[in-house]
Formats: sequence, structure tokens, C-alpha cells
Amino acid sequence: MKVGLFLLIEPFASVEVQLQRVKKMGFADADITDTNAGGSMLGTAGFSPTVSLDDNPFDVKRLFEKYGVTPWAVCAHAGLLEPSSPGTYGTSEIMKAIHFANAIGIKDVVTTETEPMSDWANSLSYKEKIFIIAEKLYMPCRMAADYGVNILLEPHGPITDSIQGLQDVMDRLGNPDSLGVNLDTGNSWLGGADPVEMAKVFKDKIHHVHWKDLGEEWVEQRGKHFGCGFSTIAIGDGVIDIKGICDVLKDADIPSSTLEIVGSDDILIKSAEYLKACGV
Repeated sequence: MKVGLFLLIEPFASVEVQLQRVKKMGFADADITDTNAGGSMLGTAGFSPTVSLDDNPFDVKRLFEKYGVTPWAVCAHAGLLEPSSPGTYGTSEIMKAIHFANAIGIKDVVTTETEPMSDWANSLSYKEKIFIIAEKLYMPCRMAADYGVNILLEPHGPITDSIQGLQDVMDRLGNPDSLGVNLDTGNSWLGGADPVEMAKVFKDKIHHVHWKDLGEEWVEQRGKHFGCGFSTIAIGDGVIDIKGICDVLKDADIPSSTLEIVGSDDILIKSAEYLKACGV
């Protein structure tokens, strides 16, 4: 399993600046971390590491190649529990991400429901949440199958942070081969799941991993907080059983993974070395 970086290493900096940091640290793989439909004001000005899904994907591929970095996944995190709206990242953007990924040979598009924000989303019953997520993913899953791309659900919300929730969404969609899991070691633990058990249950469906460990200060938030963007500590320095996850996944057919960590170069390099020592 290759270990790459999340392209939000340096705040308020462009994709190119992030890639320069990746190369400097000696990594060769990364996610396309932030994506948007249309144009981004901050992205255009070079103050945000975002990629437009309406851009020429081959220009993005050439930018990665300039620094010797391979993009392994396109992140398309959505508001799948929110009412459908042109202003909410959802089905349309996920389908654009599939087109984008396929054009340049990327196999995985990562999405999730995220924590509900509106009163309407917060009022949904469990069954309604499963239905709404599945309905918004139905057409993307069909398209992904035709394009040979995987849609990966990442633990990052009240449904996907649980083993049962992930399975219920998959079951509601008929368990298509195009739908898999992006295991986030930190988010799943923080949401209340056992990431080791999640790795066991979905081992054959996990195509990508977001690695992060969390410190003792997060324990009181467990089961109350759905997802955190990053960790600030090295893998192996926190309370999550990263070694146990590695033991489950080290012989799995997972081509790539990403460190979701912000901090010094030393923390990122130490994390990669820890995972290597664990055999992934």
C-alpha cells in the first residue's frame, strides 16, 4: 500500500505549493483533496488548494507529473443529508468527479454525507437518512460502474461513522461493485465505531485509507463528533489502535492511502515510517 499526503499541508496555498511540499518531503503520492464545481475565487487567486471539476483534468495531471506525484483519489465530500440545492455539493459534483477521475486514470472518488447542518437534515429519522444518501448516490454508482471508477464512502457523518450505517446504505443501493469504502481511521473512531472491526468487516471493499491518529483530548468527544479534518500528531502517538488496523489490512488489495495530518515535515515522515514498520 502506497502512503501519500493530503494536499492541505500549507494553509492558504495553491495546489502547486502543496505539491512542492510533497516532493520536498520525498513522497510520491497524494489525493486531489479539495474540489469545486465552477470557479473558485480563492483557488483562482492561488490562496486555496482546490481543483475545479470543470477544469481540464489533463492540466491537473500534468501539474502533478511536474513534481513527480501520482494522484490516487479525487475527494468529492458532499452534503448528502441536506436538501438538494445548486449551492450544496452533492450528486452533480460527484458525477463530475467521476468524469474527471476517469479522464486521467484515477480509480477512486471519495465522498460522504458529513454532519447534518440544517434543521431539516437534523430532523431526519435513521431510515430517512439511509434513503436520502442512497437516492443521491444511485446515479453516481451507475455512472461509476460504466466508467470503471469506484465511489468510496468515507466515515465522516452520523451514518458512515458506523459499520451498520455503511452496510445499510450499501444494501439500499443493492451492493453495487462500484461502491466501496475509504476507511478513515480517525473519523470512524471519533464517531464511535471500532476502526479495527470496520477494517475487518469491509476489508474487501476498502480501496483507499485516510490515516490519522488522535490524542487523549479527543476521548470525551467520541460518539458526539462526526469527523475531524486532520490530526496534529504522528501516527502511533495517539489512542487509536493503528497497529490493529494495519494487521487487518496489510495483506489487503489496497493500492493507496493518505496521511491526513497537519504539522511539521517530521511528523508526516515519522507517520509514514510507522506505517511502513507495521507492514502496510
